[in-house]
Amino acid sequence: MGNPVVHFEVTGKDGGQLQEFYSGLFGWKINADNPMSYGLADTDSDGTGINGGIAASEDGAAFLTIYIEVDDIEGKLKEVEATGAKITTPVTEIPGMVTFAQFQDPAGNIVGLVKSES
Repeated sequence: MGNPVVHFEVTGKDGGQLQEFYSGLFGWKINADNPMSYGLADTDSDGTGINGGIAASEDGAAFLTIYIEVDDIEGKLKEVEATGAKITTPVTEIPGMVTFAQFQDPAGNIVGLVKSES
C-alpha cells in the first residue's frame, strides 16, 4: 500500500489575506487562533479530501507544500538522500501536534513527510 497525502500548506507574505481568500472562495473553515496564527483549514467536505494549513511564511515567499504520511521519517529521509534529493528540514517535533521533515524533489518542489500516529 502506498503512502497517503495527509496535509497541505499554502503560505505567502500575508497569511491572513490567504486565509480569507481560501475561506471565502471555497467555504473552508479556518481557525488561526493560536500563537503562530497558523490557519488550520477544515475543508468541510464530508470526509473527502484532506485538510491543511494556511499561514504567512517566515520569509514572505509563496509556496504550496504537500505532506505525505510515513511510518519512519528518518528511514524515508535516507531513501530521499540516496536519490540525490536534498533534505531541507530535518526531523522536527512540535510537541502535541506533529513530527515532520521536508525535502526538495528533483524539480525543486518542497515535499513534507509526516510521522504516522501511533
